[in-house]
Amino acid sequence: MPTVCIKWQKQVFPGIEIDTSQPPMVFKTQLYTLTGVPPERQKIMVKGGILKDETDWSTLGLKDGQKLMMIGTADEIVKAPEKGPVFVEDLPEEEQAAALGHTAGLYNLGNTCYMNSTLQCLHSVPELKSALLSYSDNVRGNGVDQASHSLTVATRNTFGELDQSVRPVAPLHFLQMLRKKYPQFAQQQNNVYMQQDAEECWTQLIYTLSQTLTSEASEPTAAQMKELFGIDLVSRVHCAESGEESSEAESVYSLKCHISHDVNHLHEGLKHGLKTELEKVSPSLGRTAIYTRESRINELPRYLTVQFVRFFWKRESNQKAKILRKVDYPLELDVYDFCSDELKLKLQTPRQVLRDAESARFGLKVEVKTSSSQNIEGSSTSAGESSSMDIDKADSSVPKKQLTGIYDLIAVLTHKGRSADSGHYVGWVKQDDGKWIEFDDDNPSIRKEEEILKLSGGGDWHMAYICLYKARVI
Repeated sequence: MPTVCIKWQKQVFPGIEIDTSQPPMVFKTQLYTLTGVPPERQKIMVKGGILKDETDWSTLGLKDGQKLMMIGTADEIVKAPEKGPVFVEDLPEEEQAAALGHTAGLYNLGNTCYMNSTLQCLHSVPELKSALLSYSDNVRGNGVDQASHSLTVATRNTFGELDQSVRPVAPLHFLQMLRKKYPQFAQQQNNVYMQQDAEECWTQLIYTLSQTLTSEASEPTAAQMKELFGIDLVSRVHCAESGEESSEAESVYSLKCHISHDVNHLHEGLKHGLKTELEKVSPSLGRTAIYTRESRINELPRYLTVQFVRFFWKRESNQKAKILRKVDYPLELDVYDFCSDELKLKLQTPRQVLRDAESARFGLKVEVKTSSSQNIEGSSTSAGESSSMDIDKADSSVPKKQLTGIYDLIAVLTHKGRSADSGHYVGWVKQDDGKWIEFDDDNPSIRKEEEILKLSGGGDWHMAYICLYKARVI
């Protein structure tokens, strides 16, 4: 890697290494950390003009010790007067972030929108942030490999930067640790890092955190990843031809919404995803036979992840293709019908408490046996703002924090384009005050709730690929 000297205003920064395998944006983020000049304001003078984001380093012929000049002004926070009005720009950066109402965006470091959108959606889970905050830098042993540990630390630090900054954050260290742990995200084509699948990034990151945050490496107060995201399934496997039947149990971190010509809504897609066919050897028949697996949810998480299975392998073209079909999804998702009989029984009392609270809210008479106080989290007001409701009369036998099987949408990860290997990913995240923010890399913007429901597909616009729902609990 060549080492260069950067002259900026009256300052000189010698010995800066340039990783020529990375796009110029990565080099600009290095300079950003040194000078405070955001990448979009940097003008770096090189042979033939100004360094552009798409410039191929090999065409510049850089030599060790070469001096480059950078022009650009750093962001500054204006010092507030002792008296007079206080403006947002005058506040410390942490207070600016709070006043802004949402966290910072993330710079695209070269086809990394799949990673940025994943981080923004998962960053919306406060319990995950708390678990990461208690994760120690000094892990020795405990069954956690160094790459997993480093990726967890990088996730924790990136989330911290997002919470404390109003400027876009360059997740360079996270990207490096992600590629070190999972080399598939470092694939290149023509010396350019390739676009990757956001669902694969989401799944791998959740898997890594499930290994590190549930080990002895984390503090006892750390939230368990299984409690936050884990889904227990119980399945009945049946062969109609032989009459064989068995049961299976498994834990997963997402539900699949399968899309076909008769699927128009998320509920229909989930129903398809929980009933599948498989081919395996039948002991009684002595040959391969078709089995039907019907699954039911036996345990629910605090946050429910739903993936729309939009990509499939097209044999004739030997590449991934995308299903563009429109599939509507709700702001409020009830998964009671997909639960096992055992889980349905557990949900009945909390659901009755929830129904009574809703009835009381609308002035309807509620008949109760005892009097106590319950609290429902995750419910929404008519203005779309997250709130909690106190129930003056409810069944005292129901403990707090019980799941109801009803979930509220808090984040959507979308994909725009016709192929998983190209296109663009964006994260749409609901804030505590009920408003939605579109995180398009380093450019966050406020969106209306009705715009979120238009991300259901059916055209070339952004369409939902992953939905994240938060449980409504009592």
